[in-house]
Amino acid sequence: MPPSSSMPQARALAWHGFFTLVFCLLLAGSLTALGLADWRSNAAYSVPIGLTSWLVIDLGRLAWTSAPDIPWPAGWRGPVLVAAGIGAGWLLGSAVGDWWLFGRLGWSSGGKWLMSLLITVVATVLASVFFYQRGQARYLQAHMARAQRDAAEARLKLLEVQLEPHMLFNTLANLRALMATDVPRAQAMLDHLIAYLRATLGASRATLHPLEDEFARLADYLALMAMRMGPRLVYALDLPEPLRGLPVPPLLLQPLVENAIRHGLEPQVAGGRIDVQARLLQAPDQAARLRIEVRDTGPGPGGGEPGTAFGLQQVRERLATLYGTVATLELIAISAGGTSAVVTFPLKPEQP
Repeated sequence: MPPSSSMPQARALAWHGFFTLVFCLLLAGSLTALGLADWRSNAAYSVPIGLTSWLVIDLGRLAWTSAPDIPWPAGWRGPVLVAAGIGAGWLLGSAVGDWWLFGRLGWSSGGKWLMSLLITVVATVLASVFFYQRGQARYLQAHMARAQRDAAEARLKLLEVQLEPHMLFNTLANLRALMATDVPRAQAMLDHLIAYLRATLGASRATLHPLEDEFARLADYLALMAMRMGPRLVYALDLPEPLRGLPVPPLLLQPLVENAIRHGLEPQVAGGRIDVQARLLQAPDQAARLRIEVRDTGPGPGGGEPGTAFGLQQVRERLATLYGTVATLELIAISAGGTSAVVTFPLKPEQP
């Protein structure tokens, strides 16, 4: 058994043993109520028979199972294991019951061995079916949860693969425009782009990464944009130290900043300013959430150049895939002029 599965298996064994003990005591009470011997005699046989059968079946199940998450051995091993539990439980349990009641090892008197064997068979089969169906249901639930997680990760990868070329094409278009007017600045911008792509492509494609990595990636992108726009672009990044290690989806903020530049600041002759700020929201009636705001001084929502809002759509889809309905993306018009794009989501992704 792998070490990582020892604790769950131990809890399962303890639960099965407790259930078996309760079941045996209830069975003894039912037999007593039906007038089949007294409580002491019924409990003396039902408890050791049941616990012995449970130990043989459960320990054999763990020894014969091919994988730690599969609850029952495959093929002929399952029926053979139940039969072995019945035989061992009846033989050893009956001997223990005789010793308990009569102070000797041997068979119970009175010719009741056939009824005892029949009760053992029925009770063991019923308990085995119950545990098998319960374990099978939990296995299927875990398998479905893994499939859902794999599907969600695949969808996130697809969205990121779609988003990165979109950003790259826009950056190359900016670089081409700059080469026609200022070759030295275009060369410097190309150097920044190469460094940015090296860092981006060299990183592992994880579903989440630290927020400080997201801000560092954003700083590289803004440096590229500042090479093209010059003094027309002013920006500031505000990331408090306690929030640097919080996990966030890669490429979450860049589409918001790109949208602010392309549809807000670039159409303006004077350009403008972008501020990116991360804060932790803590309310007494709900779990802590991360709030990230991208604020620009452009003309406001709908006031810039028309666009497809591709990046905003991708951000919404990625948030919905990871966090469900609890994550939000809002575009808010600022009264003094400009747009505030606010992303809010919990600190941990939603579990399937």
